[in-house]
Amino acid sequence: MSFAVPDSVRPLRDAVYAFMTERVEPAEPVLHAGGPEAAAVLDELRAQAKKEGLWALGHPRELGGGGLPFLDYVYVNEVQGRSEYGQLALGTYTLQDSLMLHEHASPGQRERYLEPLVRGAISPSFAMTEPAVSSSDPTQITTSAVLDGDEWVINGHKWFTTGASRAAYTTVMCRTEPDAPPHLAFSMILVPTDTPGYTIVRETPVLGLDGAHCEVRYEDVRVPAANLLGPRGQGFVIAQKRLGPGRIFHCMRWLGQAQRAFDLMCRRLHERAAFGEPLAAKQLMRQHVFDSYTEIQSARLLTLHAAGVVGSAPGAQARVEIGAIKVVGARMLHNVIDRAIQVYGAAGLTPDTPLERMYRHARAGRIYDGPDEVHIDSVGRRILGAYAAGGSWEFGLR
Repeated sequence: MSFAVPDSVRPLRDAVYAFMTERVEPAEPVLHAGGPEAAAVLDELRAQAKKEGLWALGHPRELGGGGLPFLDYVYVNEVQGRSEYGQLALGTYTLQDSLMLHEHASPGQRERYLEPLVRGAISPSFAMTEPAVSSSDPTQITTSAVLDGDEWVINGHKWFTTGASRAAYTTVMCRTEPDAPPHLAFSMILVPTDTPGYTIVRETPVLGLDGAHCEVRYEDVRVPAANLLGPRGQGFVIAQKRLGPGRIFHCMRWLGQAQRAFDLMCRRLHERAAFGEPLAAKQLMRQHVFDSYTEIQSARLLTLHAAGVVGSAPGAQARVEIGAIKVVGARMLHNVIDRAIQVYGAAGLTPDTPLERMYRHARAGRIYDGPDEVHIDSVGRRILGAYAAGGSWEFGLR
């Protein structure tokens, strides 16, 4: 796999880059403010993306998407990640859920949810995390679903169900097989958000940002038995298939944000003067450039390598590669934005630049989709396991 953008992908990537820098990024102040004006601006951006053939590029063509192959889409996703609104404007916010439904949904579920998702007519949400349970050990999830005749009855308490307040439905991880081994005890059930007993307690602010991270209670929530997604007891299998590529998508978007922060930092170094010369002439400022360059490039190569492993071998889990990039990517993003803020000085702490908001989002990256510590432990354990079995970890062969 080439680490440079392939010639076949470059024109589309350039078009997405132009869309992000010329239309989405300038609209951010209005989009941050929310309300009717923000909704109208987002609708207009989505209409433009559809008109220009930039809509839902990573979704399979048979679903109405752009049909871009996985290994091509990662390069496009990189520039789409420059803004937190890129996914919403370009119709890829639903990609993980669409791919999950595409593989596991029944014909009825596909008709009700999948086709509208790709069109952008509805939004999804995914409920796994619980306030009373360590998210690093999801086998302790307590939300339960009991089959009562032809209905599932769900009771439990979830939080950080991102987007639930605007979603048409939530895919809920529930304990359905209480006597089964831990990784075979859970199932996925689709719950429309207007179902009686489904109650949004609050939208939990994260570092001062209102990102629709919802706390939700399920009190005798009844949905048809047909709302089971995939086989009973296969919730963890489905979740892993969803999360693996999703982490690669996250890391590529983080690279787009890091590129944006790097651009802002380098331009500031030429624009700002102190003690009679540009900041770019200061040795310590050049250290910021060096450190950021090496971290971005290292994270990018690791991420593209992981994408290559997944994309070249259908079904490959690449748990070592994906676990590594989740940690390295999140740290890289935090560090690059932090240096850019340092270069801007006091201005970097204000909304006068996008950096202060990017910084808060970046800090969350070290926690969601699994905290750093879990991935570090998992990667180390798997590599040591190869040696314990009499083998080794040959970098040139992976």
